Amino acid sequence: MGAGMRVQLSFMMFLEFFIWGAWFVTMGTFLSKGLGALDTEIGMAYETQSWGAIIAPFIIGLIADRFFDAKIILGIIHLMGAGLLYMASQSPDFAGFYPYVLGYMLVYMPTLALVNAISFNQMEDPAAQFPSIRVWGTVGWIAAGLMIGFMGWESANLLQNTFLLAAGASLVLGLLSFTLPKTPPKSKGESVSIRDILGLDALAMLKDRNYLVFFIASILICIPLAFYYGNANLYLNESGVDNAAAIMTLGQASEVLFMLLLPLFLKKYGIKMTLFIGMLAWVARYLLFAYGDGSIGAGYGMLIGAIVLHGICYDFFFVSGQIYTDYKAGEKFKSAAQGLITLATYGLGMLIGFRVGGMIVQQNAIAAGGHEWQVVWIIPACIAGVVGLLYFITFKNEKIELE
Repeated sequence: MGAGMRVQLSFMMFLEFFIWGAWFVTMGTFLSKGLGALDTEIGMAYETQSWGAIIAPFIIGLIADRFFDAKIILGIIHLMGAGLLYMASQSPDFAGFYPYVLGYMLVYMPTLALVNAISFNQMEDPAAQFPSIRVWGTVGWIAAGLMIGFMGWESANLLQNTFLLAAGASLVLGLLSFTLPKTPPKSKGESVSIRDILGLDALAMLKDRNYLVFFIASILICIPLAFYYGNANLYLNESGVDNAAAIMTLGQASEVLFMLLLPLFLKKYGIKMTLFIGMLAWVARYLLFAYGDGSIGAGYGMLIGAIVLHGICYDFFFVSGQIYTDYKAGEKFKSAAQGLITLATYGLGMLIGFRVGGMIVQQNAIAAGGHEWQVVWIIPACIAGVVGLLYFITFKNEKIELE
């Protein structure tokens, strides 16, 4: 892979996650402060990510894998996405906003697989080359948060501009996509079944007791995860944290650091302890949120600590879980297994989490405005703690060999 190709793919990844980070992090604040949405409605808006994750295999399995070049689908989707994000920015209320964000996430979530497929297709050694390309996605997410903070869009109640920013970036990526290298459909002309699309053959992995425990824990741990994605930015703004979106990019920075440390932990402590550390980090994060505040001092430091823990929370559970899934699947079901665990976590688990989280936040709204956030954050801390304990008791440690 030449330098020009590397730059092109890196810029594709940068824009892919810049678009998502530009509006997703602050959407709860936008809906609450800008459109006067209820907390349950905010939960519904974030649920669209899960519906997109559930629908994505059909789009990829039926269209991208069998009929059209991946770059063509990527380009069309992002051009459509630019229009949907623009219309969302112009919505006067939640009723007008919801159809656009739902439509957007239904078409955006499949692009996460498309950009990976385009990248892998150009690489001689994906294991060695892909991380240096994918990291630009994290850089893009960080850049979006820093830009929102630099422009002062949160404090000036101008969060509508985040959707306009994302729409502009989506337009650029849509046009850029047509210039990307060809990634022809690999299963053109082959018959396809619903079983193939959903990767149901990978269900055989659940006969393995250890993997079944991990699979159930993955679904359950996504319930507290949804609390963070749906409410953290609104909470930080209500707590008086300036430039909350920019501050939250510390989580992505820590993600890069702990990604580098992950192989060391897997090798030294094994999969059981690595996953368990990830779960304990969720407990610690939510307790820090519960007892922190936006004032300068220890309370503010607790909030920063909660954000920085994102790297351990995400990498030590989700990334190590993807590695574990790949290890257990074997050659025959690798893709199907990754599709199944994604469907279970980002689909089912987070769908439950966003719905439950919205109801709990709504129940803890106070008449004068704002929320009783301490109660809100203690609940996911307890959920993560119970899931972690049950996992630790029932999972038998095993070593996995890293290449």
